[in-house]
Amino acid sequence: MTEERALLDWRLDGKVALVTGAASGLGYASALALAEAGADVAVAGRSLDRLAGVCQAIEARGRQAYPVVADVRDVAQIRRMVDQVSDRFGRIDILVNSAGLNIPQPALEVTEDAWDTIMETNAKGLFFCCQAAGRYMVAQRSGRIVNIGSTMGLVGMADRAAYCASKGAVSQLTKVLAIEWAPYNVTVNAVAPTFVETPLTRPYFERIPGFREEVVRRIPLGRLGTPEEVAAAVVFLASDAASMITGVTLPVDGGWTAW
Repeated sequence: MTEERALLDWRLDGKVALVTGAASGLGYASALALAEAGADVAVAGRSLDRLAGVCQAIEARGRQAYPVVADVRDVAQIRRMVDQVSDRFGRIDILVNSAGLNIPQPALEVTEDAWDTIMETNAKGLFFCCQAAGRYMVAQRSGRIVNIGSTMGLVGMADRAAYCASKGAVSQLTKVLAIEWAPYNVTVNAVAPTFVETPLTRPYFERIPGFREEVVRRIPLGRLGTPEEVAAAVVFLASDAASMITGVTLPVDGGWTAW
């Protein structure tokens, strides 16, 4: 393979990936896309039963799957999760932080419990997953971290004070870690999707009259994103094709943030 061709290579053969929030939604799609690209994939979530489906789909693609039960709000569980994956595969090449949630509330009605739950999952949990996997990557002097952020970390939206704050934190953490770990050949990037129909977002589209139409009106391409389109960006940033990209939050938003 020529050097020029290698720079266009999205293949991940021989790599080991860890995906949090992998039981459904963007985590599920990312885990499958990484397996399609050739990686063995450890999948993490809070329920072993819910991870069974993604493991079967990974193995159907000819790759190894390894389920790990962990709640990313608990730092001890995060560290144990990363140690288990390293023990199982002997290395960790890719981390995808997909675990996340939202509890929409008007700013005047945000509760302390809701704020803490969102921040502990979307920001604190993500950071300590980066830290735990980053220690292994720095030691092996290579690694790719891809954080799932949101366009709501780049622009505001009503009723999402805590969520926007948490996803803004993702973009800033991504920059800091990219700077600190660049000398060790560890890249840290984020993907910022627009609204994608997943188990997390579907109830809002179904419950709130006109919400789907309002969202689509804000997207210049005129449609919602798909989990697979987000997963394609994840695979790109995890591959050698993105070896000179770090500290970036890449919108996958159909043009929402171009307004």
